[in-house]
Amino acid sequence: MGATTFTDEHTSAVAPSRIFKASIVDSHNLIPKLVPEAIKSIEFVQGNGGAGSIKQINFAEGGGFGSVKYQIDELNEDTLTYKYSLVEGGALIEGLEKITYEVKFEPSPNGGSISKVTSKYYTKDDFKLKEEDIKAGKERVLGMYKVVEAYLLQTPDAYA
Repeated sequence: MGATTFTDEHTSAVAPSRIFKASIVDSHNLIPKLVPEAIKSIEFVQGNGGAGSIKQINFAEGGGFGSVKYQIDELNEDTLTYKYSLVEGGALIEGLEKITYEVKFEPSPNGGSISKVTSKYYTKDDFKLKEEDIKAGKERVLGMYKVVEAYLLQTPDAYA
């Protein structure tokens, strides 16, 4: 088994605690409301949101994937860190064992936030990742992040 790691940073005008609460802690409620054309529902199939919980994202028809499941490895509201592992579903193309993510939100000098995301792709045998598969997944995640950010900018009292 091999592993390939990618690190990305994104800046936002939204304070770290607000974007963490909206995009991580309450994602199961907020994201299906914001993007119903992409996400039909997000539900806990095990646990209540803490470490060890398993979330299932059910995609809207025609989205390419039926659903994905991921396990929450760590959720820390004090340090604004979130670690999770994608363990089942269409995003785990043949040849991938799992994908892990570490997300950290930090304050930026302008009062907004910087999110740092490290993703690690664990491959089976001698499987080689394709750059277009990685890029497509990152674009979907960034798109959702931008939708949550836009919502928080339009509703300054939400998740305050």
